[in-house]
Amino acid sequence: MKYLDEYHDDHVARGLLEQIDATVTRPWTIMEVCGGQTHTIVREGIDQLLPDLIELVHGPGCPVCVTPLAVIDHALELARRPEVVLCSFGDMLRVPGSTDDLLRARAGGADVRVVYSPLDAVRVAAENPDRTVVFFAVGFETTAPANALAVRHARDLGLTNFCALVAHVLVPPAMTAILTSPANRVQAFLGPGHVCTVAGWADYEVIARDFGVPIVITGFEPVDLLEGILAAVIQLEQGRHEVENQYARAARRDGNPTARDVVDEVFEPCDRAWRGIGVLPASGLRLRPDFVSFDAALRFPRLGPEVDEHEQCIAGAVLQGRAKPDECAAFGIDCTPEHPLGAPMVSSEGACAAYFAAGRVARVGAIGSATSAASAMPATSGRAPGGIDG
Repeated sequence: MKYLDEYHDDHVARGLLEQIDATVTRPWTIMEVCGGQTHTIVREGIDQLLPDLIELVHGPGCPVCVTPLAVIDHALELARRPEVVLCSFGDMLRVPGSTDDLLRARAGGADVRVVYSPLDAVRVAAENPDRTVVFFAVGFETTAPANALAVRHARDLGLTNFCALVAHVLVPPAMTAILTSPANRVQAFLGPGHVCTVAGWADYEVIARDFGVPIVITGFEPVDLLEGILAAVIQLEQGRHEVENQYARAARRDGNPTARDVVDEVFEPCDRAWRGIGVLPASGLRLRPDFVSFDAALRFPRLGPEVDEHEQCIAGAVLQGRAKPDECAAFGIDCTPEHPLGAPMVSSEGACAAYFAAGRVARVGAIGSATSAASAMPATSGRAPGGIDG
C-alpha cells in the first residue's frame, strides 16, 4: 500500500539506524510528542535499537491521558442523569474516574453511547428531542475541527438539546511547559504529524527559536520515526534548532486553513488543566460566546468533590517525560489494562498501554507513588484539579 508499505521497509530502517549510529557523538534526549508515535516506538523496539547515546522519552501526546480526573468524574455525573444521553468515542469508556468509569456506568444503567463522529451525537439529539445529548469532546487540534462542525451544525438545526463537554487541549503550550521546567532534559522533539496536518507548525518555529531546540514534524510508521530521529540528531550535532517536516506527504506549514477557520469560529483559547501536570495557560479550547449555550459544563455544573489521583499512579511524571511506565512500581502488577490506576494504561495512545502490550515489566527500584514522582515537578505547575486520536 503506497505511503505505508515503504515506511515499514526493513532494509531502509536498518540503513537509517546505521546512519544515526554514525552521526551521534554525544548523549541526546529526544521526546516524541504524539501517543501514536510512542506506540510504534515501543511496539517495534525502536528505543531499544537506537545507540545508547540517544534516549527517547515520551511526552503528553495522548489526549485521553491528559484529560483530568475531575473532567472524567464530571462526565460520569452527566451520564448518570436520567435526562442525559452521553455520547463519546470508545477510547474514553475505560478511562478511570475517581471511583468508576463510563463503561461500568453504562452497565449500571447510564445511557452512554459510543459514536464514531461528533455528527453522530448531533443525529442522536435530533432523534431524541426529549433528552439532552452531551458529546464528550476530547482531543488535541486534530479532532477540534469535527467537534466545532458538530456544534455549528447543532446550532444551524436549532437543536437546544445538544451540548458538548469540552476538554480540548493544545500541543505547543505543553511543549513550552516541559522546556521551562527546571527538571527538563528534552533537547529535541519529534513533532506530532497529525496535529500539524490541521494546525500547521508556525507555532513550533517560535518554540525552536526561543528555546534552541530542534523540532522535526514526524509521521507514525517505523521509517518515519527513524528519519525524524536522524534529522533531529543531525541538527543537535550541528548546533542547529529549526523546524523540519519529515511528514511532508500530509503536513504543511499552514496546516489545513479550512479546518483552522471552523475551529477559530467556534472555539477560543483558554487555560486548561492537564492530568497529573496542572493548569497550563492558554493550553485549551472553550466555546466562544456565540456558542456558549452548547457548553455542557455551564448547563450542568459539576456537583461532586474534587479527588486526587491514585497515590500509586505516576501518570504526571510519565506525561512530562520524567519517568517511563516501567519505572512505576505498580506497572503490570497493581496497574493493568483490566484494573488501571490511570488513563495511560487504557488509552490506545497511552505510554503505559504501549509498554504493557510490548511485554515490558517494572524495573527494580521503580517509583513507588505519585508523591515521589511529583516531587520533581516545577512548583508553578501545581496539581490538576481533582488530581485525550489527538
